[in-house]
Amino acid sequence: MSAYRLLQVLLVAFGLVFCLVWPLALVWPAGWAWHAGAPSASQYFMMIVGVYATLGVFLIAAARDPLAHASLIWFAAVSSAVHAAIMALQSLADPMHRGHLFGDVPALLLVALAFAVLLPKAQREGVGGVAGVV
Repeated sequence: MSAYRLLQVLLVAFGLVFCLVWPLALVWPAGWAWHAGAPSASQYFMMIVGVYATLGVFLIAAARDPLAHASLIWFAAVSSAVHAAIMALQSLADPMHRGHLFGDVPALLLVALAFAVLLPKAQREGVGGVAGVV
């Protein structure tokens, strides 16, 4: 599978996961929520759900033409890496939040790594995975 096609697939897959932050927090709160109680009990968490769901929808839409949406993909990669780094440090500082080291922290690092590796490869391949200059 070409890097371009794999990038398309991962844009949809990661976009769906970003849209599903709320259900993930319901199923595994220790790995996805930073507060006690129901996800809707935290105004902060609901704001994050809204931001990530919006990003998820735009990542899914970007899968149609990833090269035209490179800045969005780089934003998703870099912001995911920064978010993961901050959460990892916070998780290490507070034993009650260690579950994030096995939940959202590695998930965000995976997003960052996948997009940071695949986007440049897809750009070198050109549209549809065919070598050429874009």
